[in-house]
Amino acid sequence: MLIHIERSQHRTTGQIDGHSSGKSARPSLHRSLWGGLTNLVLRRPLLAVFQANLHCNSSCGYCDLPLNLTFPVARYGVGLSFREVFGIEFCDTPQLAAGSFIVGRYEMSRQEIRNIFAGLYEDGLRFVFVQGGEPLLRRDLPDILQNLVEIGFHLTLITNGTKLTPHLVRQFDDLSVSLSISLDTLDRNKYECIRGADQLDEVLAGIDLLQRYRRPKFLTCIVSELNRDEVNDVVGFALKRDFFPVVGAYHWDVGLYGKQDATLMYDRQQARLVFERLLKEDVLPPGYLRQYAKDNVIWLEGGSLKPCDAGRYSIAIDVSGNVAPCLSLPTVGNLLESSLSEILAQLDRQEIQRCSDRSFCNRVDGRVIGSVLRHPIAAWKTPVTW
Repeated sequence: MLIHIERSQHRTTGQIDGHSSGKSARPSLHRSLWGGLTNLVLRRPLLAVFQANLHCNSSCGYCDLPLNLTFPVARYGVGLSFREVFGIEFCDTPQLAAGSFIVGRYEMSRQEIRNIFAGLYEDGLRFVFVQGGEPLLRRDLPDILQNLVEIGFHLTLITNGTKLTPHLVRQFDDLSVSLSISLDTLDRNKYECIRGADQLDEVLAGIDLLQRYRRPKFLTCIVSELNRDEVNDVVGFALKRDFFPVVGAYHWDVGLYGKQDATLMYDRQQARLVFERLLKEDVLPPGYLRQYAKDNVIWLEGGSLKPCDAGRYSIAIDVSGNVAPCLSLPTVGNLLESSLSEILAQLDRQEIQRCSDRSFCNRVDGRVIGSVLRHPIAAWKTPVTW
């Protein structure tokens, strides 16, 4: 069956009038390969970065994504803090007045997510990075992941690791989901300063649950002024536990992504030395992970890089179904209302190019496919078995 590149049908096998009549069968290998190869040739998206929710139990210094809070405060009482209402730690958080509301964004239902991703599969997409917020705070996340796997996608779940349980780990393993855990430091005080919550013990406990995990697992460390002296230790920690270490530089003021945090902002030359040391000591696995570190060095010393994949090989989809070239750029359409082809036609390619020319953000997902194509030998050497 050829891939319908024109218009998404928003319908998957066994689905009638928006209701599922049973599990969808996995597509054939031929169909999966054909759709992916077709999009490579036509320079159409292969990867979607999907925000499953915008609830989060952290408040990271470098994150500009808003929390999605939709609860009437009066329900909980007068003058309650965020911590008392939601169990989330914030510094200097104002009290909430009785009767006030915090207006959030609409989060698509499981069925709506299934519908739009069935259409995206027909449009040739094959990979989905699922994140939040903190995606594990969404209770129906395992069911959503199962639907995406049944459609035919390869999934990577990006999480802070604080909410992993033995049951969830077994579910993810059975679904062949790759996991990416965020961990910038092994120091409890530094973790709380970077992440805005004292949760290092929970993260380490979650990592311990993954000792026998059979799928690829990554540990992502973002280099900032606060942790640059211990990045090698974090990489060593990852390798001892059979994680692939992914190291990127903290970016601020890149479009809509990344905020200024004086505690985390670094001198670019000092940050460059971190990546040069990693490469010199040869502690990163061969292939793409080393190439990514090299790209960070080039950017930090003022060099230019090849264009990123935003809007070309990858797109970002938020909790409401809105599509943007990446999380740094504004949305241009909604998949509940328009086809992917219609939305791609609205992208401002000049704006994407301007952003790419002036930045190399730590959003490795925005460059992964194009980088693999530009560095095929590095990609071939990467010791990841999907």
